[in-house]
Amino acid sequence: MFKRFKSVLLICIFFWMGCQISFADEQEGTPHQFFSRLPAYERVELSPDGTKIAFIENLQRPMGVAVLSIFDITADKMTSVLQSDNKKIKINWFEWANNEVLMVSAAYETKNSRVRFYRTRLFGMDVNKEEPKLIQMLKRRAPGVSSVIGAHTPQFQDSVIDWLPEDEKYILMQSDLDVPNLPDIYKVNVYNGRNTRLERGKRKIRYWFTDRQNNPRIGRSVDYEDGYIRYLHRKDDDSDWETLFSYTTFDDKPISILGFDLDPNVIYYLAYIGNYKALHKMDLTTKESEVLLQHEDYDVSGRLIYSKLTNDAIGITDMHSKFGRFFFEEESYALHKALNLTFPDTFNRIVGLSTDENNYILYTQGDDSPGKYFFGDRKGKQLSMLFSKYPELDEMKLPSHETFVYKARDGIEIEALVTLPLKGEKPYPTIMHPHGGPGARDTNGFNPWVAYLANKGYAVIRPNFRGSTGFGYEFAQAQMGRWGLEMQDDITDAVGHFVEQGITDPEKICIFGASYGGYAAKMAAVKTPKLFRCAVSFAGVSDLERLAKTQSRYLGGDRTADKQLGDESDDLESRSPINFVEKITTPLLVMHGKDDIVVDIKQSRYFAEEMEDEGKDIRYVEFDYGDHYLSIQQNRYMFFAELEKFLDLHLTN
Repeated sequence: MFKRFKSVLLICIFFWMGCQISFADEQEGTPHQFFSRLPAYERVELSPDGTKIAFIENLQRPMGVAVLSIFDITADKMTSVLQSDNKKIKINWFEWANNEVLMVSAAYETKNSRVRFYRTRLFGMDVNKEEPKLIQMLKRRAPGVSSVIGAHTPQFQDSVIDWLPEDEKYILMQSDLDVPNLPDIYKVNVYNGRNTRLERGKRKIRYWFTDRQNNPRIGRSVDYEDGYIRYLHRKDDDSDWETLFSYTTFDDKPISILGFDLDPNVIYYLAYIGNYKALHKMDLTTKESEVLLQHEDYDVSGRLIYSKLTNDAIGITDMHSKFGRFFFEEESYALHKALNLTFPDTFNRIVGLSTDENNYILYTQGDDSPGKYFFGDRKGKQLSMLFSKYPELDEMKLPSHETFVYKARDGIEIEALVTLPLKGEKPYPTIMHPHGGPGARDTNGFNPWVAYLANKGYAVIRPNFRGSTGFGYEFAQAQMGRWGLEMQDDITDAVGHFVEQGITDPEKICIFGASYGGYAAKMAAVKTPKLFRCAVSFAGVSDLERLAKTQSRYLGGDRTADKQLGDESDDLESRSPINFVEKITTPLLVMHGKDDIVVDIKQSRYFAEEMEDEGKDIRYVEFDYGDHYLSIQQNRYMFFAELEKFLDLHLTN
């Protein structure tokens, strides 16, 4: 098998080289073109028998086309089965239902009144057929379900709650085909999409959990009006429902059920112990819990890991555990230990595993190492390279990140990742790069934006300011109603710290962020106009009142906006950069996608108009079909080209 497999790899490698050569010729090999390309190959999925690999290839010619392909290892055959231009229809995700059928989720942009959003639909595709065709799941209503002209059309129809590994013809899905936002459970034939309803929606359950025996046992009930959440449990179909956990969003510390053990009366869940989230195990018969994992200064986070052989829970993904995994038994670390001996300088993760656990897909990457995919055979003790995620960067020397801790003005300790360039000397021209969210965090690992900026000779500082997740409940909650206040000061204080450390040149600092980071960049130009030589905002918020109104159009959005942003009009106005453009003296580059459904383009468009009316220094760019994630290749190239010109103008003179 491996001789044939390697012959296909040679073809793939030759194809990569052709892409690199033609791409370099066409783009004249400028660095930003290499950093700004979409991953050449990504999202690799291994079939249950370990003989087929599904993956996305982002083509350079024709530019911007994403191709879903199947590589049959035993037949030495590569087949392209689906493609998307990433504009109005996107390949959302895909997963093997069995060794023949690949399930594909597609996201379609749509609009209802003033609200733009995506709908998702799930399709099955028998890849063994000569001409695979997409068969829509849940297309027809289940027997006994009413069908009324003008009735509700579900937004999401791709939620698989159980893959039924012992029954290759069927999966379990949930969807609100009948009553809006109250999903029923359906058993769906993956070959023809026909379905049978197994469970009606009830008790405001928005998501169902099945045990390892495929029985719906737990429902997550959400009241969108008051944010009250309950986890409801029943022993079997004939038993009454009982409340396991309950809390109110934004008011109480949340609890997250992760799933069942092979023992149907044991579950795993995340809940706070004091200020930090920990992993717990509960016996449903006695309601007794034990703590399996907790950290002193960080939250436990992640998903359960199940054995393909035993169907039992064997651990959890967790970024603060060795190998990024916490296993319940020491022997489960064996493969990871062996892989770390082979690849000691990268972070190594198993992203696909055959049912017999012999064949696997390994993904390796590091701060200075763009991702690579490998195919492993444990019995044959072989490991062969499949794809390089960013082939143009493989031979390029890239910098690593360092973690620093600094104190904000009120004494709070903040972690920041700092990436120093491989050329030049301290103090460096510096990019302050706050993350989006703000309920997110920056971590180690390869980041093409950061790698590009460091390659240009800039130091890059990424503070995990107040509101970032993973550092405890109080730290995460510190974002509530505080946009532009202490969160902004944390960013400003980072600048002062790294100037004092001799890392940052105080005369050559630019702030650059996307989404919430874009808001922070605009707010920096308002609050600290003399601190930064320039500011760059992509898809950034500028008007908190407008954002609150936009959020109110979605279920539970009123309450979310009130808690996260604030509920006083005067307060929201005082923290909205659009209301203070007259104070801005910092040159700004503002960019936004026209089809962004996360942050409306009006947030940047109206801000740019106000800046222009005031005669301020602004370069404003809109991207056709652009979304919140720069997922269209042409837009990504344009974004990096604009960024490069802007930074060259303001930081190299």
